[in-house]
Amino acid sequence: MRAFGLVGSVLCALVAFGGLAAAQPQSDANFFAGKSLRMIIGYGPGGGYDLYGRFAAEFLGPFIPGQANIVPQNMPGAGSFVAAKHMQTVAAKDGTVMGSLVQSLALDAATGNAVGLDVRSFVYVGRLTSNIDLGIGRPGGAVSTFEEARAREFTVGATSGASPAVLLPSALNVYGGAKFKLIRGYQGIAETLLALERGEVDIAGSGGLAGLLSSHPSWILERKAPILYQAALKRHPLLPHVPTLEELALTDEGRVVTRAISSSAEVGRSIILPPDVPPARVAVLRAAFETMMKDPGVLAAAQKRNVTLEFATGEAMDSLVVETLALPQPILEKIASLLKQ
Repeated sequence: MRAFGLVGSVLCALVAFGGLAAAQPQSDANFFAGKSLRMIIGYGPGGGYDLYGRFAAEFLGPFIPGQANIVPQNMPGAGSFVAAKHMQTVAAKDGTVMGSLVQSLALDAATGNAVGLDVRSFVYVGRLTSNIDLGIGRPGGAVSTFEEARAREFTVGATSGASPAVLLPSALNVYGGAKFKLIRGYQGIAETLLALERGEVDIAGSGGLAGLLSSHPSWILERKAPILYQAALKRHPLLPHVPTLEELALTDEGRVVTRAISSSAEVGRSIILPPDVPPARVAVLRAAFETMMKDPGVLAAAQKRNVTLEFATGEAMDSLVVETLALPQPILEKIASLLKQ
């Protein structure tokens, strides 16, 4: 009887332990029930990061166990570094805060242009779409081809900080022979495009293809706006007439540097979590995100709104961060110097 009692006690303990282990993921899933989550968007209203951040905020909640509500919040500044630093230092680390931040975040950190930001500790939930950044001229404006920018000076609207809107035209000045004059300080692509249309600048230094297809589809599909360059590893099917940064580079070094810059297109419009979110909650959010991205109703809504979706997992985005941070130091130094032009 004593032996049976001992075995029984062990069995009961094992069952109880197993029950606790099984209950833990369920507990993390239930954590979000009734919660109001925040989606921090690192740019002002109207641009691609705003579009995709708000799309995720609108559709992701019902797929999170407990039907969480997600509230978007714009936090522009310094090419989304204001938002990134808020997420690292101030925001809750329990899974209730997510972000739509600049796709070149890892590259900026690797080049020393994200001081105090531990990019490796952030965790991606998943990617909504890859994204190619474009240099956009004003419809009917003074410039229509990149060759013209090699011949004389044109003004380029850009955000502040280490953003693609600064990096791309700076790279083309150094390696492509352009004569771009950067006008910095715009809060995002929406504000920059308004400046472009008002004639304040000749070119918008960096506008995402995915966002433009939603906000200004005729500029792309009907070629109503001149696109001078694209930050892509190869020409996009919609832009076969537009050269890549690498194609415009005039030296071997320039081609290596511009190719490294263009690689951030794969991160595109992704959703990211701050450091130290419990892994079980990360798993819950990643599973919800993937389910959302495959849902027929969500796909139909995206198609109706001209919102391009191209899913990739959070794990894949985390791997891209690791690869970017491992780029050769001489290449990173060259990229860092471009942001000081």
